Parts: sequence; C-alpha cells; structure tokens
Amino acid sequence: MAKIRIQKIRSTIKSPKNQKLVMESLGLRKMNSIVEHDDSPSILGMVEKVKHLVKIIE
Repeated sequence: MAKIRIQKIRSTIKSPKNQKLVMESLGLRKMNSIVEHDDSPSILGMVEKVKHLVKIIE
C-alpha cells in the first residue's frame, strides 16, 4: 500500500475541537512534525478535514 507523509504547518490554537482531535489522531502534535501513514480513504478523509493546517509531502 502507498504511503503519504503529512507535515503540520499551522497551529491548532484557535481551531474547533473536532479539528484538534483529528490532528491528534493523525499523530501531529508539535509544529513541523512529520508522520507517515498508509494512503487509505480514512486517512485521506482526515487530511481533508484539516487541509489548511497540514501539508502533504511527496
């Protein structure tokens, strides 16, 4: 299965609680942290919810 790398580029301080929970479940806690996940529909759906806070690294 393909892998995607996700980097946190913006803070979640003034974000709604559901977006904070999505970031936590993706494993993104600190600024500029990078995590690697499988390219599954559930992960892509979570990334879509917080696309203004993260960056996909090719």
